Amino acid sequence: MPFYQFKSLNPEYDKSFDTAMINLSKISVKKILEKYHGFQGITTLVDVGGGYGVTLNIIISKYPTIKGINYDLPHVVQQASSFPGIEHVGGDMFSTVPKADTIMMKVDMHGYIALEEKGKVIVISHMMVEEAEASNGAKLVCQLDLYMGTLFGAKQRTAKQFESMAMNAGFSSFQLKCLAFDAIAVMEFYK
Repeated sequence: MPFYQFKSLNPEYDKSFDTAMINLSKISVKKILEKYHGFQGITTLVDVGGGYGVTLNIIISKYPTIKGINYDLPHVVQQASSFPGIEHVGGDMFSTVPKADTIMMKVDMHGYIALEEKGKVIVISHMMVEEAEASNGAKLVCQLDLYMGTLFGAKQRTAKQFESMAMNAGFSSFQLKCLAFDAIAVMEFYK
């Protein structure tokens, strides 16, 4: 049974999983904001697949001039709490994404068309190291790679793989901006 089908059929597990993801986002984003300053100067930020808007709320709490759009499936955003400066929008990222000067997502290139000219996509994702190493961050990402492969047939990527993916999706440039906890990369892809 696919993971999300299992999740939808087991409300107790679904709630526990969502709580874990919210808490992980809170910890990760707070650490990222200590190192990454690329949200300065953004007018409108769309968080594609933003869930309940927790990540966007943390960012906008630090950068209150940003207009935030939390974009996820309609049944997800219907359950989202109201946050100052954030509009919850339901839709399907595979068909459309709200227009903005900056789009944030976790490893998905479907927002390219919605980007304004010279816009950027901020991608936040765990990143595999290029060569084997024994750091805690590298060990964590290797474990996540196994889980992602087992549950979803997916994988964690290296910086070179992210760059290749960005170029193949039509972006003009790629920058690895920082790592949080030696495992979570913040990257910028430019149109």
